[in-house]
Amino acid sequence: MSSAKRTGTRAPGAHAADGHDLIRVHGARENNLKDVSVEIPKRRLTVFTGVSGSGKSSLVFNTIAAESQRLINETYSAFVQGFMPTLARPEVDVLDGLTTAIIVDQQRMGADPRSTAGTATDVNAMLRILFSRLGDPHIGPPSAYSFNTASVRASGAITVERGNKKAVKATFQRTGGMCTNCEGRGTVSDIDLTQLYDDTKSLAEGAFTIPGWKSDSQWTVQVYAQSGFVDPDKPIREYTERQLRDFLYGDPVKVKVNGVNLTYEGLIPKIQKSFLSKDKEAMQPHIRAFVERAVTFTTCPECDGTRLSEGARSSRIRKTSIADACAMEIRDLAQWVRELDEPSVAPLLTALRDTLDSFVEIGLGYLSLDRPAGTLSGGEAQRVKMIRHLGSSLTDTTYVFDEPTVGLHPHDIQRMNDLLLRLRDKGNTVLVVEHKPEAIAIADHVVDLGPGAGTEGGAVCFEGTVEELRAADTVTGRHLDDRAVLKETVREATGALEIRGARTHNLQDVDVDVPLGVLCVVTGVAGSGKSSLVHGSLPAGADVVSVDQSPIKGSRRSNPATYTGLLEPIRKAFAKANGVKPALFSANSEGACPTCNGAGVVYTDLAMMAGVATPCEDCEGKRFQPAVLEYRFGGRDISEVLAMSVARAEEFFGAGEARLPAAHRILGRLADVGLGYLTLGQPLTTLSGGERQRLKLATHMGDKGGVYVLDEPTSGLHLADVEQLLGLLDRLVDAGKSVVVVEHHQAVMAHADWIIDLGPGAGHDGGRVVFEGTPADLVAGRSTLTGQHLAAYVGA
Repeated sequence: MSSAKRTGTRAPGAHAADGHDLIRVHGARENNLKDVSVEIPKRRLTVFTGVSGSGKSSLVFNTIAAESQRLINETYSAFVQGFMPTLARPEVDVLDGLTTAIIVDQQRMGADPRSTAGTATDVNAMLRILFSRLGDPHIGPPSAYSFNTASVRASGAITVERGNKKAVKATFQRTGGMCTNCEGRGTVSDIDLTQLYDDTKSLAEGAFTIPGWKSDSQWTVQVYAQSGFVDPDKPIREYTERQLRDFLYGDPVKVKVNGVNLTYEGLIPKIQKSFLSKDKEAMQPHIRAFVERAVTFTTCPECDGTRLSEGARSSRIRKTSIADACAMEIRDLAQWVRELDEPSVAPLLTALRDTLDSFVEIGLGYLSLDRPAGTLSGGEAQRVKMIRHLGSSLTDTTYVFDEPTVGLHPHDIQRMNDLLLRLRDKGNTVLVVEHKPEAIAIADHVVDLGPGAGTEGGAVCFEGTVEELRAADTVTGRHLDDRAVLKETVREATGALEIRGARTHNLQDVDVDVPLGVLCVVTGVAGSGKSSLVHGSLPAGADVVSVDQSPIKGSRRSNPATYTGLLEPIRKAFAKANGVKPALFSANSEGACPTCNGAGVVYTDLAMMAGVATPCEDCEGKRFQPAVLEYRFGGRDISEVLAMSVARAEEFFGAGEARLPAAHRILGRLADVGLGYLTLGQPLTTLSGGERQRLKLATHMGDKGGVYVLDEPTSGLHLADVEQLLGLLDRLVDAGKSVVVVEHHQAVMAHADWIIDLGPGAGHDGGRVVFEGTPADLVAGRSTLTGQHLAAYVGA
């Protein structure tokens, strides 16, 4: 009755608070956006489309999500803000109607060797508490089950400075679960000394063969040469036993080198700290090659790769240790937890069950908690980040997703779509940057950016429903219903790479021949073993060029010219034409403007407030000294060359007095992968994910190798760009290369000469070859999930 009375007394008309149902953006100018104005409906699913580099991420992530996060950060005290990342206000006139933004991006997870799928999602923390309460025998608090916590014991006198100073005897003890042999890494390393130095030479003669260690100027080398522990002029093989021990295993000690106090440390611990404490996948290629050559990683014999101490492994719940639990596939672990019925830890079991069920629901049930976080693909990392939001009770929140279907088989995309719709139906605003037609199809509202990429993009070409987009004359609208057709004739293999008894990760003694001289596509649902087969089992050799999904390294000082090696021939050409040093034509070397150090902008740090970047007044953002800009090549100075687009530079260096074949070759490869619109000096930090992937591909196309292995090259590619990529793959094969592609995109499958399909499921349900043959045979048989989806795609 009371509710009826309240309803009856409510004033007619809508409440003022119900009028805020739009996110309004006016005059957005981040990166390449050109005064973009859009109105995005709240509590709906909006998909942002457009070619790679058209400005989607600039609008969604760098404008809407960035401003939302900045405004939330400003609600904290100045003290707290000092510990938080500082965010500048985006270049936009008006941003109205924002709600709290939760960003789920494709950034790979930290590649720390101690980070695992379990530690990254807090499941390990819950398991540690569970074992500390129920484990038998009881060995201590949750830290006793942590492989990141070492056991510590200490005793002695401490002085408490309070009132009368008094020395107090104190003891301290903490029980950790870290294996002391491998320090919680699960692997131990054996170093090949012959790869570190040439023992026939002395230090003065350049005995070290470690990358970057040069005898003449490198401080590290000078510490060894002038330490007094060894004779720098004596060949290493002539060292006494004492000298060799000090040289290889000496404890850290202070020494004076050229009047500077430095620390001397034995070569082996120095190498372990410099190289082996970092994740191998995150290293630069030449450093990784050195580590692979010099260091052998083997499973720790004491903990058998579990990373845990004997005590932590001995404590069990129903005959299962925490190491056993972390090694299980998550779907099996969820079942094990479900069978535990302990009222004393009921809230913990409920939270643990919900989190593990979220893993399974999102399609990651095949992972195990001990899987290193650095080995997760971009798509897997993104879905791991989604887990903490699936069961959230928050509503009226803005969820921002960056291509959530990347790395997903067509079979899994429907499941992802259901999750996005479920988040929307709870009353949230869902913003998705996406290229896949299956994901665009579920949108309530579509914003299409373009019409082109880079300077040719940055404008809104279309706003409306999916049906209206199909009829619209935009690049996305025209290509939305594109379907590749199966080849009438396929190429014949010229040979084969034999893989025998492959057992990496979940592969189950796989025997398969990977054909050479053709376009071979490896398919299968996420977690079926594709990457394990291609990256972990292909015979290693100098003839294989691998382009994986790892992000390219680069700061705001790096650009396409420096990353691809293009700047080298250009600098030399400028130097030769003007009779000066090549170093003058690098903004990171002698030619840099002294005021901004070659950055083009001056950064002012404002503590907890966002720093301010202002164009350098001396060089006007050109990054070079005025004297350097006097030197010309082909009528242009170096800053004008770096301001050119790839297409314009290809023309410039292709003919006339500026003809430069070495530069023209690299520019041709950049144009081949569809990056003709990029400017040579554009910072790598401003490139989109798809642009970075193609930049890496263009760089590797210059490598000498007969077999190219590409891991999902369509990531971040618009439907219109996929066609260009297929043409590029064809050109590589026609030039005599063998191309092996791990891919989910049906257009690439249809275009293949040969398909190897793995499955039938993920994790321990996968790891087997379920089909080998031509795409036409796969479609005709429809015997696998891939075959069924490919048949539907080509309309067979």
